Amino acid sequence: MDTVFVCDAMHPAGPDHLRSLGFDVREQTGLSEEELCAAVGGSAAMLIRSATRVTANVMEAAPALRIVGRAGVGVDNVDVAEASRRGVMVMNTPEANSVTTGELAVAHILALARRIPEADRSMRAGRWDKKALVGSEVTGKTLGVIGLGKIGRVVAERGLGLSMKVVAYDPFLQGECPVAGASLVSLDQLLAGADFVSIHVPRTEETLGLVDAAAMERMKPTACLV
Repeated sequence: MDTVFVCDAMHPAGPDHLRSLGFDVREQTGLSEEELCAAVGGSAAMLIRSATRVTANVMEAAPALRIVGRAGVGVDNVDVAEASRRGVMVMNTPEANSVTTGELAVAHILALARRIPEADRSMRAGRWDKKALVGSEVTGKTLGVIGLGKIGRVVAERGLGLSMKVVAYDPFLQGECPVAGASLVSLDQLLAGADFVSIHVPRTEETLGLVDAAAMERMKPTACLV
């Protein structure tokens, strides 16, 4: 009976289904790297979300490990190169929460446009700053989407549905934009022209600090960043 080590909190239906298939499922969440190394030995599979980092040390402590499954889109919290060297398969669920995450980004855009967080704080303080918190419409505004993967495409499509002009930057895409109605532009063009910028890229050495102080200087003074 193979052992599946569940490292992050998730809906019980997942671990319960694995148990019904005959797997020995162990659940321990919130462990540090040292604690995880001490607990994961003998596991054939690890099931993670975004909190747990599967490092080379963790894999060294689990010599029987064959699969790391990420219940989410990215695998940036897994040392994929080390996993490949050890013959450990790394899998994710790219379609699982793309719509949910994309819609959350749109919710943030609307909250910023209507200054909802400020209004909420004002109301909780017993004030009614109606005139001081006039928001803006998103209709006709330009939405810049950095990273046109599965989540980025959801955001772009929803932006078009809100009658926004949508531009996108993705260095891996050339030619016609895969989202009908949106346009591919350079990063400089996106930053200079967008009223709202939404970032949807994995955390890698290449993307870390992609929108830094210099990039923000190229944005409109009134632009909002998600």
